[in-house]
Amino acid sequence: MANVRVGMVGYKFMGKAHSNAYRALPMFFPDAASKPVMKVICGRDPVQLEQARTQFGWEQSVTDWRELVTRDDVDLIDINAPSDAHKEIALAAAANGKHIFCEKPLALSLKDSREMLEAAENAGVTHMVGFNYRFAPAVQLAKKLISEGRIGKIYHFRGVFLQDWIIDPNFPLVWRLQKEIAGSGSHGDLGAHVIDMARYLVGEFDEVIGMSETFVKQRPIASAMTGLSAKGEAGGELGDVSVDDATVFMARFEGGAMGSIEATRFAAGHRCTNAFEINGSKGSIKFDFERVNELQVYFTEDAEDVQGFRRVLATDPAHAYMDAWWPAGHTIGYEHTFTHEVLELMNALSEGRQPVPNFVDGVKCQEVLEAVDLSIAERRWVKLNEM
Repeated sequence: MANVRVGMVGYKFMGKAHSNAYRALPMFFPDAASKPVMKVICGRDPVQLEQARTQFGWEQSVTDWRELVTRDDVDLIDINAPSDAHKEIALAAAANGKHIFCEKPLALSLKDSREMLEAAENAGVTHMVGFNYRFAPAVQLAKKLISEGRIGKIYHFRGVFLQDWIIDPNFPLVWRLQKEIAGSGSHGDLGAHVIDMARYLVGEFDEVIGMSETFVKQRPIASAMTGLSAKGEAGGELGDVSVDDATVFMARFEGGAMGSIEATRFAAGHRCTNAFEINGSKGSIKFDFERVNELQVYFTEDAEDVQGFRRVLATDPAHAYMDAWWPAGHTIGYEHTFTHEVLELMNALSEGRQPVPNFVDGVKCQEVLEAVDLSIAERRWVKLNEM
């Protein structure tokens, strides 16, 4: 097993998720073609950085990513810093011959994401984008059923990503609500995952039309942020929210299916409802991340007296990745999708191929995001070949 020495930029929400995946991989997937070595973690605040280094299990730390990307003892740069930092770090990593694992959305704009892809391809490095939800065993089962034609010709994709963590108008103005840092709001943060899921399961988008809304236009300036939590002074200075709170759009796929996608942070009672339903000529499938181990499956060819959605618990060894975890019926969760994602990355590095999803998928997702934005601005259907 070859070692892959990792240098990671970011140490909060995604930094913890990625670190956990690197630590878990050799324990549960000892036959992985490569093994990640947690060499260097990078962040701006030296006090918090040192705490993260010891807590997460990294060997060393640095406060300047420019130093990180030039180190001879680092093979892979993991970028999970805020979105505005992705491009610059990725370009420097590629220029220094480092492989790149970058969280989604790939960049603030389609232009920047294309530049990142071109730089990685020209440098001949391995590149991966972080669409972790693909790696849930139940989603892998959905892909298998579709690929084998078991639900027939696809007619509909219906996807939502619903959250409610900023529904309080006094919740502080975190970086995810600032366009210059995040690029977009629920559309790029949540909608990107649904778009990727639709591409993965149904195929490429042909055209889109959408609408969006920012319900709370100003919020208290944040004094501290961690993950999806923050602190701010009630009654203090307000700042402008410059991204969408909710975006909804309709789509047509190249294969002829119709689609609808909704992303919002204002759906009271929904903590993390990342869900889809796909209807085909021979059946349907339904998935909800809040019940991550389950896939609802319906086949029209079942006998009439037993027709109906069945609950498939995707925890048996027959399902992707599950023979590495626990006995049948013992469930897994959010963090395991990252371990499976890192497994794909490590195997791809050893096999000399690009992992899936990679920067091509990141660019394709960005094309859809910006096509929806253009459709909203011009109040019309937008073809993806316009982008």
